[in-house]
Amino acid sequence: MSYDLSLLGWHDGLAALLPEGTVPARVARVDRGAAEVLAADGEHQVRYGARVRRSAAADPVALPCVGDWAALTWLDEGRYELAEVLPRGSAFVRGGVGRVSRGGLSGDGQGQVLAANVDVVFVAEPSMHSTDFADLGRIERLVALAWESGGTPVVLITKADLFGPGGEDGLRDLLADVASAAPGVDVHAVCSPTGEGVALVRSYLDGAKTAVVLGPSGAGKSTLVNALAEGEVMETQHIRAADGRGRHTTVHRQLIPLSGGGLVIDTPGIRRVGLYEMSDGVDMVFSDIEELAGSCRFSDCRHQEEPGCAVQAAVESGELPERRLASWNKLQREAAWMARRTDARLRSEETRKWKTIHKQMRGRSRP
Repeated sequence: MSYDLSLLGWHDGLAALLPEGTVPARVARVDRGAAEVLAADGEHQVRYGARVRRSAAADPVALPCVGDWAALTWLDEGRYELAEVLPRGSAFVRGGVGRVSRGGLSGDGQGQVLAANVDVVFVAEPSMHSTDFADLGRIERLVALAWESGGTPVVLITKADLFGPGGEDGLRDLLADVASAAPGVDVHAVCSPTGEGVALVRSYLDGAKTAVVLGPSGAGKSTLVNALAEGEVMETQHIRAADGRGRHTTVHRQLIPLSGGGLVIDTPGIRRVGLYEMSDGVDMVFSDIEELAGSCRFSDCRHQEEPGCAVQAAVESGELPERRLASWNKLQREAAWMARRTDARLRSEETRKWKTIHKQMRGRSRP
């Protein structure tokens, strides 16, 4: 099967970055040391070249990821090799993929790219029902990472049918709660089996855009992908009768071109999502707190017990939910901790590099 690369998102800007003597392809799936790619002449299984392996050894974020554009080299033995990953236009990176230290934070400061060159980040959160409710803290965290990735976050409240007949008021209240946790972000209710909201979701992919669907196991991500693709492209399982949740099905990330245009990346359920090298993502999610902070008496107010704190006053008056301030504090602490860990790792790498250089110089100076 051949592919029109323009429908996969290829454009002149990427063409200018393609090394001479290579052909472009988009990474659809990754395995250990190899990737499945989509090229103009079809699908290929390719192994990583030496340059890619060296880059990944120095920094795991450099590993090829679903959504990446890659430069392929044709080898004499009659196969392609993934010679280089082209610069990413955007990347959804989570931290905390190493061992966990006290407090539930990563102990190594490393990150993992979940999706690359993504235009839209669909944050999927299952609807509340008799025993459950939306995890607003998880939504805030994923939306912060989405803003930081360079993509546009859109929150999808899936399984809207769980409210049943007459549940419109409950669903409306849930959408309002989620909207308050993600200021400036579009929030929609979706029911993939019935098609409710699917056309609206698909409209975000107009113009060969790429979206990634993120959320917990059982959020209906693969069911939504199938609805967008108008076919069974991802395996799904029936929901559990006890709590209405789906079972964990997807075990790998997969890039899927849609017949109607656009591409979507399905992902396994996310259990733990750490922040990674945050700059403005947290501030954008908590723009309401940032706005209130402008009225605090002190410019360095921590919004705890300082006199004249406009944020604490908003909590006391009920204008700002206490939960939201607690979530802001948690993400701010984690972002600062991650920045310190990353800086420490970079300093350590720089120290090792110069030790090696000095050792080599001493060796050369010996008679």
